[in-house]
Amino acid sequence: MIFHSSIEPIYYILPIVGLVIGLFGTVLGGGGGFFFLPILALVLRVPTQTAVITSLVATLPICVVGSLGHYRKGNIDLKSGSIFIVVGIAGAFIGAAITNIITAEQLKSGYGIYSLLIAFNMIIGTWKKKSEEGNQLSLKQTKYKKITKGSFFGLFAGLITGTFGTSGTAPVLAGLFSMRIPLKMVIGTSLMVVLVNTLFAVSAHFIMGRIDLTLVYFLTSGSLVGSLIGPGLLAKVKTVNSENRVRYMYALVMIIIGVLMLIK
Repeated sequence: MIFHSSIEPIYYILPIVGLVIGLFGTVLGGGGGFFFLPILALVLRVPTQTAVITSLVATLPICVVGSLGHYRKGNIDLKSGSIFIVVGIAGAFIGAAITNIITAEQLKSGYGIYSLLIAFNMIIGTWKKKSEEGNQLSLKQTKYKKITKGSFFGLFAGLITGTFGTSGTAPVLAGLFSMRIPLKMVIGTSLMVVLVNTLFAVSAHFIMGRIDLTLVYFLTSGSLVGSLIGPGLLAKVKTVNSENRVRYMYALVMIIIGVLMLIK
C-alpha cells in the first residue's frame, strides 16, 4: 500500500542525509540502502516492515543514476555481474516472504548480526588480498570458481535485499572483492547488481508492504544529487592502499550500524 505520512520537523534534514548517503552509496557501490534502513528504523522510528519497503524504493533512484554514471566510465563488469543477478532475483523473492513471517525485533537483530558478519568477512578478505599481493602470488581465478562465488554471494545478496530492504550491498561487494576485481569495477558492478535486486525486491514487497512516499521524496531529493557526484570522486582513487582504506572504512561503518541495531 502506498501512503503519505504527515511531515515532521526532522524530515527537513533528510535531503542533507540523502545527499551524503547518495554520495557514499555510489562511491562504495551500495546505493544507500544499507544506511536508509537504520535511519528509518532507529532515528525516525518508522515501523520496521514499512522501513524495509520504503528503504528499497528510496534506493532505486540512486542505483539508476549511479549505475549509468559508472557505465559511462567503463566501471561495470557485465559478465561477473550477471552471475550475481540471476541467483539474486530468486533470493529477493524468498527474502520478501521471510520479512512477512518474522517480528520487527527479529528483523532488527538479524540485520545487526548480518552487518557484523559481513564486516568481518570484508576485513579478513582485504587483509588476505594485501598479503597475497605482498608475496606476489597469482590472483587469477578459474571461471568455475568465479561462477561458484558469484552464485553463493548473489543468492545471499538477494535474500538480504528482500528481507532487510538494504539492497544486499555487502555480500555483493564481498563476492566481487573475492574475485580479485579492481575496486572501480567492483563499485560499478555492485551498483548494477543492487539495482536489479532492488527492482525485484520492490515488486515482491509491493502487495504486502506499505511505502511511505513522504519519506521517499525527502530522502531522494538529496540522494540524487549525491549519486551524480559519486562516480567522479571514485575516479580519484588510484592506488591499492587507497582501495584498502575504502574497504576498511566501509567495514567499520557496518560494524557500528550492526552494534546499534542489536542494542536498540
